[in-house]
Amino acid sequence: MSYCLAIDRMQPERRKELHKNYHDNYYGFPIHDDNELFGRLILEINQAGLSWETVLKKEESFRKAYDNFDIQKIAAYTEEDRERLLSDSGIIRNKLKVNAAIENAKTIIELQKEFGSFEKWLEHHHPKTLPEWMKLFKKTFKFTGGEIVNEFLMSTGYLKGAHHETCSIHAKVLEQNPLWKKK
Repeated sequence: MSYCLAIDRMQPERRKELHKNYHDNYYGFPIHDDNELFGRLILEINQAGLSWETVLKKEESFRKAYDNFDIQKIAAYTEEDRERLLSDSGIIRNKLKVNAAIENAKTIIELQKEFGSFEKWLEHHHPKTLPEWMKLFKKTFKFTGGEIVNEFLMSTGYLKGAHHETCSIHAKVLEQNPLWKKK
């Protein structure tokens, strides 16, 4: 069942509203700010092995713990910052995921130097098939398996499939000209 259809069946109402807000306002919409793109990557990495709902509930805590997803600040994190993150009960306390966020921030800074932005790096490699994207992400970033790459790219408008074509939000996403539309 698609995410679009599953939301209407969710209970209780608070759970439904949490998912509906993400679905209606964020999922599949292009992101043009590198820090926000990186933030989505952090969230997708942290979802691995857990439910998306867990991550949605902790999103504000992630934003606070990771300096509003500021790439420059995260790339400069020290061992003290790693320990702070690993003891923060508001986020997912997984050493591999915390280390991936810090190392991936450093990688994105290098991509920004070469391509001008993380977004331009993604655009430079478009279009690719999912297997091609997966290979590129695995070579470039830490902790980026197939599902993480797929959801990151779908949720940010680089791959088609975030919304069913009959979903009312699908038309709103199309208005934002996601990159997958420009194949």
